[in-house]
Amino acid sequence: MTTRAFFVSPPPAWWRNQRTTVRAGGGELFQQTAGIEIESAARRLEGATPLETLRWAAERFAPRLAFATGFGPEGCVLIDLIGRHRLPIDVFTLDTGLLFAETRELWRRLEARYGMVIRAVRPDLTVSEQAQVHGERLWARDPDRCCALRKVAPLRVALEGHQAWIAAIRRDQTAERAAAAVVERDPSSGLVKVSPLVAWSSAEVWSYLREHSVPTNPLHALGYPSVGCWPCTSPVAPGEGARAGRWRGQTKTECGLHLRPTNAGLTQITSNRSALAPSAP
Repeated sequence: MTTRAFFVSPPPAWWRNQRTTVRAGGGELFQQTAGIEIESAARRLEGATPLETLRWAAERFAPRLAFATGFGPEGCVLIDLIGRHRLPIDVFTLDTGLLFAETRELWRRLEARYGMVIRAVRPDLTVSEQAQVHGERLWARDPDRCCALRKVAPLRVALEGHQAWIAAIRRDQTAERAAAAVVERDPSSGLVKVSPLVAWSSAEVWSYLREHSVPTNPLHALGYPSVGCWPCTSPVAPGEGARAGRWRGQTKTECGLHLRPTNAGLTQITSNRSALAPSAP
């Protein structure tokens, strides 16, 4: 199948010519410019505002552009920008089946405020089905595998057919994110990854949220600066890092969505739904 980059305005000179084939998540092959001069775009957008970066991404990639949000403070900033400026960006969330009730309520509030649909992307297996196949409380015994099944694999499926995706990460959040660029090739999916808030600080994020009265998760005020799935999220103590409450007691610091792929923890991340079927007589 042959596809092309979508432009609202004519493509710039650096975008034209030089095309190559890139493998996207799910194995689909599509045509993309040679690296689409990602480094050039990253340099030009390093000092851009998040809105300018989002508009650039929408002009170049919509309708094959998606934003995956976990409804954190950074995600709420981007939802506000996308919603208020009516940007043509597909917004979805990874509904793991283990979200806090407060997160689900925020999801509904944001949809109502901006008149937008934030679609749910769910794993192949429900939580109870996962327990049947992999055992109870997989998140406690093997959190990497649990994240692979409930977040990484669904994201790959959700991004099939897209050319780029938007992430709400910041460089100062974790060591793994410190070298992230505004625009880069995502090695996991082969797509272009756009991070409009990568250079922002937490203070800048919260200043924006207060200035624009953007709804946020009430758990933040209860000592949860970073909120994920409820079994793997705990409040942080004074002096602890913002992500200290994620996977407490584990060496794990990332769910896997923003890590470079390795064989460990990512092999055989299919759901094994066939294991639920009764054996033939």
